[in-house]
Amino acid sequence: MVVIGGGITGAGVALDAAARGLSTVLVERDDLAAGTSSKSSKLVHGGLRYLSNGEIRLVYEALRERGRLMHNAPHLVHQLAFMIPILTRDGVVSRKIARALGSAMWMYDLTGGWRIGRLHRRIGADAAHALVPTMPRERLSSAYLYYDASGDDARITLTIARTAADHGALVATRSTVVGVVHDADGRATGVDLADGLDGSTVRLAARSIINASGVWVDDVRELDEGAHPGTIRPAKGVHISVPWSLVRNEVALVIPVRRDKRSLFLVPWGPLGDGTFRHTYVGTTDTEYDGPLDAPDCTDADIDYILEAMNASLTCTISRADITGVWAGLRPLVAAEDDSTGTADLSRRHSVTVGPSGIVTVTGGKLTTYREMAEDTLDVAIGRVLDGRNDSSDAGSDAVSDAVSDDLLRRWKRAHRRHPTRRMRLRGARSIPAKADLPTRHLIGRFGTAADDVRALVALNPTLGEPLVAGLPYIRAEAVYAVRHEMATSLLDVLLRRTRAHLFDRAACLDAVDSIGSLLADELGWDAIETERQIQDYRRICADEEAAAHVAAHRSD
Repeated sequence: MVVIGGGITGAGVALDAAARGLSTVLVERDDLAAGTSSKSSKLVHGGLRYLSNGEIRLVYEALRERGRLMHNAPHLVHQLAFMIPILTRDGVVSRKIARALGSAMWMYDLTGGWRIGRLHRRIGADAAHALVPTMPRERLSSAYLYYDASGDDARITLTIARTAADHGALVATRSTVVGVVHDADGRATGVDLADGLDGSTVRLAARSIINASGVWVDDVRELDEGAHPGTIRPAKGVHISVPWSLVRNEVALVIPVRRDKRSLFLVPWGPLGDGTFRHTYVGTTDTEYDGPLDAPDCTDADIDYILEAMNASLTCTISRADITGVWAGLRPLVAAEDDSTGTADLSRRHSVTVGPSGIVTVTGGKLTTYREMAEDTLDVAIGRVLDGRNDSSDAGSDAVSDAVSDDLLRRWKRAHRRHPTRRMRLRGARSIPAKADLPTRHLIGRFGTAADDVRALVALNPTLGEPLVAGLPYIRAEAVYAVRHEMATSLLDVLLRRTRAHLFDRAACLDAVDSIGSLLADELGWDAIETERQIQDYRRICADEEAAAHVAAHRSD
């Protein structure tokens, strides 16, 4: 089985396939989680707002999967409290609709919110103001507290891919699908891959092909079907980071956007162990997008949208000069039959379809439901193989000819009956000790049981215990470990995905980029020319971000 796409969906499909005993190859043209899966809101949640759209089943499934992910990866996914303020005047969530919101909160709990071990509750104005002192006290009537979870999206994706490798999957990054191979009957029997590093090509035969390439699924279908099907409506989501000291939110805060009656999340990030944090990140927008899929920009309008909502809800004034990082990602939403439907109203349910050549495409969904998406996809793919063996009259659904051995057929049948990932612990799974110090909590929260391996690097070379980027929790050993064990091959891999340094403090990363470049050059064998190219590539990305949104390179000093 070949799985195309190294985001959260493709990694999940590869893990499910390998865990069922199938020979599995995951191919990704860039880096793991290079697209949407490193640019989400980093929330593992049911989606409270989907209840208002009547998508109760979606919320139920998402909350069930939230619980499974918290069990399977306790080091990566953590409980997070959210606060929805009730305002006495000039508020989208006013007293008038607070009662209706209370009913929705109970529905959320009953749908599955209770699985986290906490129920929502209503708190008074003083208690709400204490949790977020930059909320206007004179307008606060009360607030609702409810509980969901959060996690580093790129880290989760990487860990799932590594767990798939532990179960026998081959994971190949920098491998671009440039063609689909068909037999005389038009069935897909393999893919042609181009090596992104040396340009060489290789043909990979497969009995089953899964297209899990996110917003690029239609591009892969075009390679297979000869025409672009236009099934995806990309929606752009933008986030910004600001110093936590400006907002001082001890919990995630939900604030209204007057313009379109949506809400933004203000999420604290980077705990310092004394009830304070390093940053707060704010998002997400939800707008139509028709630009290049590879590099969505965070624009002036995106920044204005977020700042307008923040400054209308908080007593502090946040300006562009306060922004320390930005990121923009594209949601691969399944297009509705009615083109007038806005992206904010499109369902977040996933879709599994089978093309004329037998390629199975999975799209839509959300981070939280990745495992269920993978399970559904594998059930369809394996079911096609079994149906094809028993009925070869339908060329469009054949995946394996009658010549398949009885032994292979038995293996596929066993795989079809198994759903092994429901309780499967991901690589490194362990809980973070309650009394652990801050550095220990940081390493376990990123590496789980492999935290000791990172510490071992520091024991051998104490300089690797020094900060990778000033003001952020990452140490130099984490970059070395990323190269040796996590398939990082570039400066961007380390700063954007293996760590999240770029997302939270771009200026600090720019200050450290020469030092980090030298560190990676020693590990990857770069010469002076390649090292400089890597550094300039990173500087160019920073300059492009600053130019698109007119956001200056912030300096904390």
